[in-house]
Amino acid sequence: MSMLIFEKSRRASNKMNIPPAEVEPVDVTKTIGEEYLRNGELPLPDVNEVEAVRHYTALSKRAYGVDDGFYPLGSCTMKYNPKIDEWAARLPGLAGLHPYQPLETVQGALQIMYETGQWLCEITGMDEFSLQPAAGAHGEMTGVMMIKAYHKKRGDEGRNTVLVPDSAHGTNPATANVVGYKVVEVKSDERGLVDLQDLESKLGPHIAGLMLTNPNTLGLFEENILEISRLVHESGGLLYYDGANLNAIMGMARPGDMGFDIVHVNLHKTFGTPHGGGGPGSGPVGVKQHLTELLPVPRVIPQGDQFILDYNYPDSIGKVKQFYGNFGVIVKAYTYIRALGGEGLKEASQQAVLNANYVKHHLSDEYYIPFDRLCKHEFVATAKHQMDSNKVSALDIAKSLLDYGYHPPTIYFPLIVREALMIEPPETESRERLDDFVAAMKEIAKAARENPELVKGAPHHTVVRRLDEVKAARTPVVRWEESQDA
Repeated sequence: MSMLIFEKSRRASNKMNIPPAEVEPVDVTKTIGEEYLRNGELPLPDVNEVEAVRHYTALSKRAYGVDDGFYPLGSCTMKYNPKIDEWAARLPGLAGLHPYQPLETVQGALQIMYETGQWLCEITGMDEFSLQPAAGAHGEMTGVMMIKAYHKKRGDEGRNTVLVPDSAHGTNPATANVVGYKVVEVKSDERGLVDLQDLESKLGPHIAGLMLTNPNTLGLFEENILEISRLVHESGGLLYYDGANLNAIMGMARPGDMGFDIVHVNLHKTFGTPHGGGGPGSGPVGVKQHLTELLPVPRVIPQGDQFILDYNYPDSIGKVKQFYGNFGVIVKAYTYIRALGGEGLKEASQQAVLNANYVKHHLSDEYYIPFDRLCKHEFVATAKHQMDSNKVSALDIAKSLLDYGYHPPTIYFPLIVREALMIEPPETESRERLDDFVAAMKEIAKAARENPELVKGAPHHTVVRRLDEVKAARTPVVRWEESQDA
């Protein structure tokens, strides 16, 4: 195992000459309170330039992303991001903008934002979009806040409950709870779809809305979506669309035509922008006409021959973000949409569905498929056979994939499927790559039968072996401290 940069530190190894200051020294205690000042030396590692460069270069080679290989992470859509998107976002006139610039100097940027919103309306069947939310979950929260504002405006504040399917993305119940709603689960039927009888039994004057992903997180299209929409609306609730799985239907079907009132989309999942890695993302929110007055402000609108930021919406839920600091992400999505066009976006969805069904078919002889029928852009396999025969779990299989150079799929989700392996082969992967992945999964299944301990001990060829993820998540070590034995 390689050393941390702190462990490589050697006192006085980083010799440098710092010229004397050309300005008068300032007593920082007069501007910053002493209670905020550090007492003692800052414990930075002492390494020379050569070793520092080599260290971080070595670390960079251990990173794994979509530019390195296949990333079958179900419900996350880790697909290749076209480099033309990066080129566009780095154009000086776009990359160098400041939020306090006068509007007349950012007309091109405002036009990009306005047109992106218009295209998202066309793609989703909504009437107006806000690009303000900085991530999918942020967009989700914005949408649920508008549900609450809608009922409050109508004087219908007794609606204190949001329905969430048992196959829903984990952020759905969390978001509804954070906004102040009671969350009630709706069961799935034997086909992996919303159980209509269970849904109907839970509707009433207390229901604010239903949060739904279509296709759902099992990769299955909710065939009864029009009936679901009718039931929810007749009870006085609103229908919210989690756009995490828009990849499967883009250009083929629109949430607005299914009866959804609100939708958020993930630009990093569907529209060719990279996952943020902690940086800004984008989760635009679209609504039907009866909710447009509730959208966050400011809104980008055309006025004469220019674009302005309009704050004149007294029923708005207000700002959900101070600035459009994710503008670069929006530029990438704008470029992606323009590059592909309507037919290209449709083809991307078709290819994603084809790839998912191709992989599912070729894995069905080794892995149990609980809902073995036409899926959309992703599907759920399980380690049921492997667990029942040799106690080889979904986690073991996922760890084994690391030895084959693949990122593991999503595991143990959705929660209603035992030993779930949620696989999404996006439209950007070739048949040859998919065949290689299938071969790796079959080799792991064979090893699980013939040498299960080998799989249980995986990975064997990575920089670090199997970690305790639970302990790492709950008691992370985020700060290096010198050993007392040193």
